[in-house]
Amino acid sequence: MKLDSLTPVPGSTKNRKRVGRGHGSGSNKSAGRGDKGAQQRSGFKRRPWFEGGQMALARRLPKRGFTSIFKKEFQIVNLEDIETLGLKKIDANILRKNGLVRSTMKPIKILGNGNLTIKVDITASAFSAAAKSKIEKADGKVTVQ
Repeated sequence: MKLDSLTPVPGSTKNRKRVGRGHGSGSNKSAGRGDKGAQQRSGFKRRPWFEGGQMALARRLPKRGFTSIFKKEFQIVNLEDIETLGLKKIDANILRKNGLVRSTMKPIKILGNGNLTIKVDITASAFSAAAKSKIEKADGKVTVQ
C-alpha cells in the first residue's frame, strides 16, 4: 500500500460549494454572502477585535490611574553582593564592570539585604537606612552622588 494509492471511503467527502455561478447553482445572486454590508464586499476581513460596529471594549472600560513622568527608576544592589566583591572602594563603574548594574548613567540604590564584614567606601545615588547603618557599623563610608 502506498500513500498515493489511497482513496477516501465513498460518502466521506463532499464537493465544495461553487459560489457565484448563477441562478442554477442554488447559491444565486449574492453567492451566499447576504445583502449589503462589509461582509458582502470582496476584500473584507473580520478582525479579532471587531465588534460589529458597537463601541470597542477598550473604549467601554474606564481609565484608571496614571504614570508619573518624574518617577526615578533605581538600579538595586544589595550589601551581600558588595560583600562578595571584597573591594575597599566601590562606585558605579566598579558595579558595572562586575555586572551588578547595567548602566552607570542610571541612579543606583544600595539596599541592606545581607551582612557586611569588611570596611568599604561606597559611592551611590541613594542608600536605604538599613544599608547606611550596616556600612557605618563596619567602619565604612557612605557617599551620596
